[in-house]
Amino acid sequence: MVENIHWLGHDTFKITGGKIIFTDPFKLRKKDNADIILITHEHYDHCSPDDVKKIQGTGTVIVAPPDCAAKFSGNVRTVKPGDKLTVEGIEIEAVPSYNTNKQFHTRNRNWVGYIFKVNNQRIYLAGDTDYIPEMKTFRADIALLPVSGTYVMTADEAVKAALDIKPKIAIPMHYNSIVGTEKDAIKFADGLKGKIEVKILKEE
Repeated sequence: MVENIHWLGHDTFKITGGKIIFTDPFKLRKKDNADIILITHEHYDHCSPDDVKKIQGTGTVIVAPPDCAAKFSGNVRTVKPGDKLTVEGIEIEAVPSYNTNKQFHTRNRNWVGYIFKVNNQRIYLAGDTDYIPEMKTFRADIALLPVSGTYVMTADEAVKAALDIKPKIAIPMHYNSIVGTEKDAIKFADGLKGKIEVKILKEE
């Protein structure tokens, strides 16, 4: 399944294998066609209308919190933490995503991460979050976790998150763009050695 997950930088992934799903498209280098676009929150590096336009076709469904949804046209579904929906046959659950020790992503904004199912694999996209208690309840086969600190959890905190979620594979994200470097991804992988398999994807 990991071969179907393409990291395009920051928190942007293209996931194939049936439907084409993009997450938080940002600084896309080329046009494409998405079946589903998942937006986690309203910050410009996650909710980028210009990038969405590059991959939005007539049938594309955008899933986003209400404060992002207003920036898009077309088929937009709004979500808050706890919502579940099925889009194009893909089961999607919106889960909490927030900071606990900083104020960039406060809980009251109802921003989200997503757990969605592709080829019977549950993929967790964390969004911009710290290590939060709800993670103990998340079940995922593959976890896409931020590791850069500053606005999100650090590599060490992401290790704790992965140990709570217990995915088969963890993939670090949210580095090499605005904050963080590959060192954060390596630190994350080292922290999980012998416990959870970590794949550090090459940016495409």
